[in-house]
Formats: sequence, structure tokens, C-alpha cells
Amino acid sequence: MKSLVRQGVVLTGTGSAVSETYLDNHQLNQMVVTSDDWIKTRTGISRRHLLPAQDSLTTMATEAAQKAIDMAGIEPQKLDLIILATSTPDDLFGSAGLIQARLGATQAVAFDLTAACSGFVFGLVTAAQFMRTGTYQNVLLIGAEVLSRWVDWSDRRTCILFGDGAGAVVLQASDHDCLLGFQLHTNGTQNQYLKLEFQGQEKLLVDNIRVGQGTYQPISMNGQEVYRFAIQKVPEVIEKALYRAGLEIEQVDWLLMHQANRRILDAVAERLGIPEQKIISNLANYGNTSAASIPLALDEAVRRGQIKANDVVALAGFGAGLSWGAAIVEWGSLNS
Repeated sequence: MKSLVRQGVVLTGTGSAVSETYLDNHQLNQMVVTSDDWIKTRTGISRRHLLPAQDSLTTMATEAAQKAIDMAGIEPQKLDLIILATSTPDDLFGSAGLIQARLGATQAVAFDLTAACSGFVFGLVTAAQFMRTGTYQNVLLIGAEVLSRWVDWSDRRTCILFGDGAGAVVLQASDHDCLLGFQLHTNGTQNQYLKLEFQGQEKLLVDNIRVGQGTYQPISMNGQEVYRFAIQKVPEVIEKALYRAGLEIEQVDWLLMHQANRRILDAVAERLGIPEQKIISNLANYGNTSAASIPLALDEAVRRGQIKANDVVALAGFGAGLSWGAAIVEWGSLNS
């Protein structure tokens, strides 16, 4: 058996993908009673990309993954593990395996991870545990969602928020470790505030044996409770992750949170004392893409040169579960 050795993790590649189709606030005004000004004022969102019916999450996620692999400069056959963070797979049994096949990552084990809007942060920490023990050397982490499948497009409380997208990162083993600290939490007693639940009807089979059959219902959310939860818990979890990293808030170069609502981003930054110019956000153009939101924004920031080598980035995810978590990472490569 291979001996397990302590090793570090570095992020060496990013990628993202969205559909060219988008729905802006003016178009939404034709569907529900709302307005561009009302949506922008309350959420900061101007438009959201939507995946056409004939396309799949698998195709979009594979595109984002290939871009991350190309940036990292490795061959898909060198991947040991693929984690797909998603709550909206094409196949309820999981979509990671099909992504593995399409990439030609023949040596990689692949599985889905479901933690909704915290999924990318939870996936990052999960991947790091496999790598720090020396079990795996090269890991692909994808966050991808097609939330448009599960939105009630007649409910203006939720239909204005959500979009579709995919983002990916490649992590590779190194003597250096760029996952500096993390903290994860769940409170299932608040699950009812944001959910996408199964609703079945009783079906008689035989001899008084009954099962439930049905489908999942559209997303339901108590916006006020989620906002209250986020502005209280997210600053706390970032501070705890910084403590584990041995860093002060002043040493953070960039704050990159789950892109849920601009008021949440601003409130958390204000509580932490982080200036606006350090907030990375693409919420206006994509809306809430759940597990995809952090890697999608990360990829854009890296590719435009905003995030540079050795920059310290505070990542934070929060949402359904209710779950929340933070990871403090240093952007870098094997050569930096």
C-alpha cells in the first residue's frame, strides 16, 4: 500500500462557462410585476444567463473544466479525482462520471457533492483532505448549476435571483500549501428557509404497500431569514478561517463570497472592515448561480489579472442547508 505523506495544495488553473442566452430585468418585467430599478436596488442583479432546454449541465461543466485543465497545463489523464459540486445534476445518480468520460480523465474517480450555495467551498476543503494525505496529486473541482430548471417563473421573489453557470479549478500537490485555513458549518434546524424539496403522492402497489412518487418542487425561500442568517454568520466564519490561517483581516487582498445579493456582500464587507475595492463581484451579470458562483467569479478575476500570484483571497459560501463556510486561499501555481 502506498504510504501517505503530508503535502500541500496549490490552485493552478481556473475555467468557467455560461450560455450566451440571458434574461435581463426588462424582459423579466414582461413576465412578473417588477422593474429593473426594483431588482437592482434590492439585489444588484441586472441579468442572468439561462441554459437552453436542449443543452445540459454536463456539457457546460465539461467546458469550464477543460478551460481550467488547459490553464493548469496538465493532461486529463493525470487527474486523480473529479468533484462536481451541484444541486441540479442532469442525472439524480450523479453527473460527475459523465464529465469524467467526456474529458477523457480515465484515471480519475468522480463523484457529485451536494451542498447548494456552499458547495464549492465544501468541495475545496474535501479535495484538500484527499491531497494533504498524499492520496491524490491532481484534482478537478467543478461548481455547476442549472437553477432555471427549478425556478417558479411566476414567483417574483425568487425568479429574479437565479441563473445558470459553471466554474472549475484544478488543484495540484505541492510542497507549498495555499489553503491557509477554513471553517465549515451547518444548521439543519433552519432548512425550511431555503429548499428545493421532493413532493410525492401516495401510490398503492399491492397488499396495502404504498410508496411516494412525484418530483421536486420549485425553489422556495424566505429572503428575510436568509439575509439575516448570512450577515450574521458569514463574517463570523471568515474571521474563524482567518484565525486558523494565522492572518488578520488587513492581510486579505480580496473578498470573494457566494454571489447571492449585493446587499449581503456589502453588509458582510462592512462588518469585517473590508473596503469596497477589495470585493470581487460579478453578480450583476450572472445572478445567483449557487455552487458555480465562486469559481465563475474567481476565473474572471484571474483571467483579467485582478487576482495575482500570492494574493490572499477569502472565499465564503452560504445557503441552503442552511450551510456556510469559508476558506482562505493564496492564489499561486507550481511555478510561483
